Amino acid sequence: MAKMPSEGASTVPRMGSFQRAFLGYRRPEVDAAISARDIRIEVLGCEVEELGREVDAKVEIEAELTQLSGMVIDREREIRVLGEQLEDANQRYDRSIASLDTVTARLQEIEAQARGQATRIRMKALREAVEVGRRAQELAEVEAEVDAVGAAEVEGVFSGPVRIDIGPLGDYAQLVGIEDAIGELGGTEISVERFSEGRATVSMNLEQPIELLRELEELSSLEFNVRRNGDHNLILDVDEEQGPDQRAA
Repeated sequence: MAKMPSEGASTVPRMGSFQRAFLGYRRPEVDAAISARDIRIEVLGCEVEELGREVDAKVEIEAELTQLSGMVIDREREIRVLGEQLEDANQRYDRSIASLDTVTARLQEIEAQARGQATRIRMKALREAVEVGRRAQELAEVEAEVDAVGAAEVEGVFSGPVRIDIGPLGDYAQLVGIEDAIGELGGTEISVERFSEGRATVSMNLEQPIELLRELEELSSLEFNVRRNGDHNLILDVDEEQGPDQRAA
């Protein structure tokens, strides 16, 4: 073991070095030796206290080092766990990116299909629009021809709004019979605009083309002479050669 810094040559004289006097050793030398011993003991005590403080400091430092070592181990464990979690997160990210690429490719494919379908739908719609326009033009031409001819056609077929001036009628019952006949023919919006001196003006709307004169004669049991036929206006004269019983039917 290495010597302590305070160790060295002893300053206390050996007992054999004291000069003897009468009845023992010389008192001054003994007192000096004892005083030197006490000083040495006190110095050694101070050194021991200093060494104790150093030992305590070392123990405290070692405890702190132990604590720091534990903290370092814990941190290394946490870092290892975090590294594993980061690696797992990176793997999940890679899988997510791969899935996203797949979905993106599928969406692009669907988008391309949708664009093609939309183009086909637009082309079909354009063709249908052209066809509808053509048919509308044909219908307009037909309607123009119908308007030019009027409500009465060459074959006696009427449709649309028609106004009839009819008479002479024997009584109001005959007028009601004509209204009923028009209703049976499918006429709508039937209205008696005037009934005076045996003549009546009846307006109606015929939704379907019908042979108005023939149908009226069959349903009313009357015969008519056409005085005017055109421009949606029809003037009919009841055949006065019929008997009173037939006209009142």
